[in-house]
Amino acid sequence: MVQFIDQPMVIEAVDNKPKIIEEYIGAVNSGTTELSIARMRSPSGWLEAGQTPAFAEYTVVLKGMLQVSTRSRVYEVKAGQAIITAAGEWVRYSTPSEEGAEYIAVCLPAFTAAAAHSDEES
Repeated sequence: MVQFIDQPMVIEAVDNKPKIIEEYIGAVNSGTTELSIARMRSPSGWLEAGQTPAFAEYTVVLKGMLQVSTRSRVYEVKAGQAIITAAGEWVRYSTPSEEGAEYIAVCLPAFTAAAAHSDEES
């Protein structure tokens, strides 16, 4: 079955600063639970709570720099680079640089707030 996606569902996530999420494919916009694909735009100084998600996340940075912190290391993922985080691994995303970041995130299975297992829920 073909499912045409006319436009993304725009979601404003509010952590310490608003971040724009454009979900093209996923639980919210297309009812897809197998995976999700979204374009993210995070402003300078944005920081989300740490999480231990039940999904793997594949991230490609298009502009700026995305900082990805794990229990053992901090990665600075710049435009043209990518990072993969495994399901069950603690991770925290932020954009501390002046330009913020724009990136594509693919989650397998699809992102849901419940599956993110955010530290704030504990």
